[in-house]
Amino acid sequence: MKRSLVALGLFLLTATVAPAQQASDTIAPERATGLAAAKVVTAREHMVAAAHPLAAQAGEKILAEGGSAIDAMVAIQTVLGLVEPQSSGLGGGAFLVYYDAAAKRIVTLDGRETAPMDATPTLFLDDKGKPMEFFDAVVGGRSVGTPGTVMLMQEAHKRWGRKDWKDLFTPAETLAREGFSVSPRLASLVAAEGDRLKTFEATASYFFGADGAPIKAGAVLRNPAYAETLAAIAKGGADAFYTGPIAEAIVDTVRMSGKNAGVLSLADLANYRVRERQPICARYRALDICGMGPPSSGAVAIGQMLGMLENFDLKALGRDNPESWRLIGDAQRLAFADRGRYLADTDFVPAPIKGLLAKTYLGERARLLDGDRALGTDAVTAGEPEWDHALNFGRDAAIELPSTSHFVIVDRDGNVVSITTTIENGFGSRLMTGGFLLNNELTDFSFETHDEGVPVANRVEPGKRPRSSMSPTIVLKDGKPLLAIGSPGGSQIIGYVAQALIAYIDWGMDVGEIVAMPHLINRFGPYDLEAGTDAEKLAEPLKALGFEVQARDLNSGLHAIELTADGLKGAADPRREGVAVGQ
Repeated sequence: MKRSLVALGLFLLTATVAPAQQASDTIAPERATGLAAAKVVTAREHMVAAAHPLAAQAGEKILAEGGSAIDAMVAIQTVLGLVEPQSSGLGGGAFLVYYDAAAKRIVTLDGRETAPMDATPTLFLDDKGKPMEFFDAVVGGRSVGTPGTVMLMQEAHKRWGRKDWKDLFTPAETLAREGFSVSPRLASLVAAEGDRLKTFEATASYFFGADGAPIKAGAVLRNPAYAETLAAIAKGGADAFYTGPIAEAIVDTVRMSGKNAGVLSLADLANYRVRERQPICARYRALDICGMGPPSSGAVAIGQMLGMLENFDLKALGRDNPESWRLIGDAQRLAFADRGRYLADTDFVPAPIKGLLAKTYLGERARLLDGDRALGTDAVTAGEPEWDHALNFGRDAAIELPSTSHFVIVDRDGNVVSITTTIENGFGSRLMTGGFLLNNELTDFSFETHDEGVPVANRVEPGKRPRSSMSPTIVLKDGKPLLAIGSPGGSQIIGYVAQALIAYIDWGMDVGEIVAMPHLINRFGPYDLEAGTDAEKLAEPLKALGFEVQARDLNSGLHAIELTADGLKGAADPRREGVAVGQ
């Protein structure tokens, strides 16, 4: 596929990012203004694109020393958990999409958190049987699921690691002991978060001074407790995290967190396992778009969107045409309608994945887009895909606010990592132990258990993994990796990644342009246009097509690496602090 630098058109002329209004890990760094495209970095042998320079540099150093993409993944994740603690870390979970160059195949590993065995479907209902307010559910132990990230790192390293496990923790441990400079983004998020971060003493004492003032950009922050945790895992492996003193401290922190205490147990930690899942690959314009299956909804929803849009000539319509965005917006709405009814952890509920991605089914759904105006609300309902058996679910009522991190890696052997990692909402449950924050992943479950008497597929159940929108993706051309990409951003992740894929495949934009282009997202009816960008110039044309339109902050964190015959090209979303580095 021929690639060239494409001049940005009418509404893609600038990508100015406005600051967010709430601390859901959405405050844009001060430098991310006025950018038409992210810097494209080139390399011959290996590359990393990650959300913080220190993490990217740690991973690139591992690669330069002969380490594998998985070795670099461990180093990057442990550094991110220190320097970008609001987004991911040891107390969270992750999805890994991996291209194994030797085996010439995609493998996906599920390190998603699980609900404690003592959790019940009514976990997020109040004493009157009504759904709790979101942050009432989030702050405290009630929302904490069994972390999966450490086990995922170990499982991947056992399969594909090259360097000694213990050496991969050195970069993060050294930074934790010696200190690192607080970034403008982290300082802004701590200041905006305020009182919720002060709820618990360990968290407050780390992020705020004795006078109650939040940490400042440029201050040197040390985390000796995190260094001790990393040293223990480096020496004892994942067992040192899931059993013994670290596990006991996690359980005590969750169960002793006041009126919103949780039910996580030592048995939950000891019994946690990573799952290898069947990759979900969807065909689009002669390319294979591969990602993570349930409990992630990302690859299925993206596959559905692209499967519907393949019936239309987006290349001819062009990226500046409101008609392109009518089709993209309504395709996304239809995919989200199916997602809300059918997708959840398939260890607990069946999902008609083959039916949802069937060409005939998506052709039928695409016919709903044949008009010339936005679909009416009544027309955007879940479809009726073919099932392997008869079953139906109610509409989901989960709340997903943006946070998370994503990074991509290519090593000298052609192995590719695309991993999305999270503690869910910014700063997770706000509980801290061992120098790391604990997730609030259980709030990704539906707070409602039933919809008009029909059970909700994504309801809370003991041992179940909550549905996710994380969409780590690898694009293949003729069986070989062409592009690795993904983003943070809650349920908006699906739209971010799908838009970037359309821009890359249909509109010929390069990796620097696709990560920086202004966002237009439509999940549930209102069309979200990225505030402060030229996406707002499409507001009136989209209104004329029948859409409700609203400008809002859409702070993605897209990171991408393209694999070409001439080498590697990488870019990091300018809305955050990430970089691409390589040799």
